[in-house]
Amino acid sequence: MRRFWTDPSQAQYRRTWLLLLLFTIVLLGIGIGLRDPWPADEPRFALNALEMLRTGQFWFPHRGGELYPDKPPLFMWASALSIWLTGSVRWGFLIPTTLAGVGTLLLTIDLCRRLYGRRIALMSGVALLTAFQFVLQAKTAQLDMMLTFFTTLASYGFLRHALLGPAKKWWLTGWAAMGLGIITKGVGILPLTLLPAWWWMAYRGQATRFRLKDLAQGIGVMLLCVATWAVPMIVMATWGDDPSLAAYRDNILFKQTGQRYADSWAHLEPWYYYLLNVLPWAWMPLILAFPWAIPAWWRRLCRADARILLPLSSVILIVTFFSLSPGKRGVYMLPTLPLLVMAMAPLLPGLITKKRLHWLGFGLLALLGGILLIAGILGFVGLPALTKVASRHAVSPWAWWIVIGVIALGLLAWARPRRGLWALCGWLIVFWVSWSSWGYTLQDHARSPRDMMADVESITGTGIWLAMPDYDEEFLLQSRQPSIQFGDKTPASDQFQRAFAWLQQDDSRWMFAMKRQAEDYDCIDRGQVHDMGIQNGDDWWLVPATAVGQCQGDVTAAPIFVAPTTLPDSTGSAPRV
Repeated sequence: MRRFWTDPSQAQYRRTWLLLLLFTIVLLGIGIGLRDPWPADEPRFALNALEMLRTGQFWFPHRGGELYPDKPPLFMWASALSIWLTGSVRWGFLIPTTLAGVGTLLLTIDLCRRLYGRRIALMSGVALLTAFQFVLQAKTAQLDMMLTFFTTLASYGFLRHALLGPAKKWWLTGWAAMGLGIITKGVGILPLTLLPAWWWMAYRGQATRFRLKDLAQGIGVMLLCVATWAVPMIVMATWGDDPSLAAYRDNILFKQTGQRYADSWAHLEPWYYYLLNVLPWAWMPLILAFPWAIPAWWRRLCRADARILLPLSSVILIVTFFSLSPGKRGVYMLPTLPLLVMAMAPLLPGLITKKRLHWLGFGLLALLGGILLIAGILGFVGLPALTKVASRHAVSPWAWWIVIGVIALGLLAWARPRRGLWALCGWLIVFWVSWSSWGYTLQDHARSPRDMMADVESITGTGIWLAMPDYDEEFLLQSRQPSIQFGDKTPASDQFQRAFAWLQQDDSRWMFAMKRQAEDYDCIDRGQVHDMGIQNGDDWWLVPATAVGQCQGDVTAAPIFVAPTTLPDSTGSAPRV
């Protein structure tokens, strides 16, 4: 085994690569089909995909019958395809991110093999697979894992051309990948952060030169990929007879790109948010190696090693780019992980021999395992601070936490500090497998309102109309009956005024709303209200039309959007109000 890690043959490399691939597919794919989409973002994109399939409108994504201009549609197309192929939201919604995670890993391994050899390539794959945010996002149906695949493909193409080229086809492939990244999420241009250091290395003769002609060709390829969606969308929005499509066009092209970055209105955080609040856990456990990696990087940078400078400079520029924007989310750092592994790859053989690094891994595992074990025991014996939170969310994770805490202690006893990194890697495998099986089973009923919406249907009756003022997407996704909503950007007070007017038109109608909002209206007859209990941290009421007869309604307060039914046996046509 020692000889294998020092000098694997081609046959050994292929066998180990295949085993690593199979392990990755199992690790990232386990749990598919065991849970429904969870908030905050998963139900929204599942709704987008379902409405594409139900209405046949693929160019303009909708959510609850309303245009959704916040993100381009490529991820929604992929979700719609996987849901259509599997015939199930539960089975299909996680597949695109799982495949994107596998693809990102393979690109990272292959580039490291070409730059540093087989042994380092395999180690780089293992390093990426241990990164906490990478596995977390590969198991989460959000845009960012697919974005990361395209930014990694673009970086792969650029680095093949810069360091192993000239390779014009890979140069153009990189630009095409950026175009696809842009129609996944507007920041698909992140691989451009490679160009400043590339230009400097090319000027010094240590990387393939690129000319203005090459840039023009690359930009043309990128714009051509973007145009496959943008041109039909702009044409239909500009020359159509629906003003809402023109509003969608302006929103997606301008507000959700430049304005969202420069003058963000959501997720406002200070400039140091990523450095202190995100990277310490997102880059874990890779960040444990920084005390040794940073001096090693500096020595290689002093030697002008382009293989280190290009990906490392890109990581720094991406972190800086997002830190300058007032709006910040932790997932924005995901595209840095493959680049960080590429920069760290040649250091890995030396890093894993550092005794103090193994001690840090040992200490981190002791901390994580100890916290979970102690919290599990305290919750099991009934510590009020823990049981109160657990009962509110209808989750009792104590046995799960105790088990993985005990496993952590067992690994620590086996490994001792001298093998702390291996113990930590083994525990991370246990954690992710248990998270995707035991954890999903424990949490799904609390994070998905599937059961609650089944109870709503049993009370109202099948096929009865349901109003959802100021709705959450997960409830609309799980609704088993024709539903309406009143505009995502409409003030909640206007939505309730419109809901009251709509309910008063037909006594057979019902309203599903958050208790803390509905109880502000004293006109609602509390004696007719059905308290549905707690879901996702909020109490919910089911209110019949007869309970709002004394409420002041206003039919002009908000628009009505009909949500196409998502029942499996639905014809897909939107019911009429």
